[in-house]
Amino acid sequence: MANCLKLLKERSQKRRELLAQQLGAGSAAKLSSILGNKEERDAVKNAKSSDGAQKGERGRKRKPVENESYNSEDEEYFGTIELPEEEEVYKDSSTFLKGTQSANPHNDYCQHYIDTGQRPQNFIRDVGLADRFEEYPKLRELIRLKDELIAVTATPPMYLQCDLERFDFRSLNCQFDVILVEPMLEEYQRKYGLTNAKFWTWEEISSLEIEQVAAPRSFIFLWCGSDGLDYGRQCLKKWGFRRCEDISWIKTNVKNPGQTKNLDSKQIFQRTKEHYLMGIKGTVRRSTDGDFIHANIDIDLIISEEPEGNNIMEKPEEIFHIIEHFCLGRRRLHVFGRDTTIRPGWLTLGPELTNSNFHCDTYVSNFNKGPTDYLTGCTERIEALRPKSPTPHSKGGPSPGGGPPVRGGFGGRGGEHRGRGAPPRGVGFAPRGRGIHRGR
Repeated sequence: MANCLKLLKERSQKRRELLAQQLGAGSAAKLSSILGNKEERDAVKNAKSSDGAQKGERGRKRKPVENESYNSEDEEYFGTIELPEEEEVYKDSSTFLKGTQSANPHNDYCQHYIDTGQRPQNFIRDVGLADRFEEYPKLRELIRLKDELIAVTATPPMYLQCDLERFDFRSLNCQFDVILVEPMLEEYQRKYGLTNAKFWTWEEISSLEIEQVAAPRSFIFLWCGSDGLDYGRQCLKKWGFRRCEDISWIKTNVKNPGQTKNLDSKQIFQRTKEHYLMGIKGTVRRSTDGDFIHANIDIDLIISEEPEGNNIMEKPEEIFHIIEHFCLGRRRLHVFGRDTTIRPGWLTLGPELTNSNFHCDTYVSNFNKGPTDYLTGCTERIEALRPKSPTPHSKGGPSPGGGPPVRGGFGGRGGEHRGRGAPPRGVGFAPRGRGIHRGR
């Protein structure tokens, strides 16, 4: 018994020393003064002693009288005496959390946002590309190998300054495997009051001839901002694409808390996310078209800092990584690009570019050396590491494990995976390395 008590005391002392080191107390003896425990105990002790002394004085001044009785006049007198009300002292957010589900106010990120302006997503850790997969070595190796292959097979960056309102996309003389469209949406003019740029309505965006440069088997990523998802779906339909994914950009404000509370006449809540719509054209199956797509490597969520100042219109760079990891096609087109988005492996178009180096024949010559020259290819190691979908089976045939027959083949809008824990529908994305809802 003595050994157990000794061990518990040693552990308690080590915990106190570690806590004192983290709080900068210097020693464990000063820990009580920093946490306020000692002062609170002394204050309570002094209050009790003073109350006892006052009661003693009152007892000495007036001795109780035996068989003492009160008449109606005494009752009226004592009824007119008003006792002083205790003053309520505000200490923390727990006063406003009574009756709510938040038992611990320190974990209430909504209240913390009201108090400090720090968004809840600021406390999600391991969101950067560098440290996202540190606990998953195989996935980290897969990302590294794919980035190396993309860098080797990328074409030299080309860019063309043009007026997209009058530009003929057929003059590019090429069909693209991936098209990224990032227009200057009209909602930014309402939100930020900007007037130094051309802002596009959704009618003007849908009038772009994107369908003229989309390959029979291709994908599109359309920037929709905060409130343009419905309009974006109409654009995809007009251009001949089917919506298959919605990628969300969750914006943090670690560097500038409290200064990005922009109100829009059309919004009800504080908007801290924006969206990309992903569309597919043609027939692409995850299980059989591994030469063209590698699904389930990235997820449909981007968490990064909201741009400030003159860079307020910048989009997250991670969208390029998602596209390049997913689609193995080398013919990539970026519409509404800027000087900051010029990138190897991409043809960039936009009115905000300050220069041009695009030459049609030179660009097309990068893809006419063979029937599969427009693809990046794949190494054996990447093929072994990447997530794969099961091979499809004929309708009504036996399942891989000898169980009941599979209902239909793969390749429709869903696939053979259904129910809880199944991979995402369509081309899909996979969970990010570490859990995204863990505190910092």
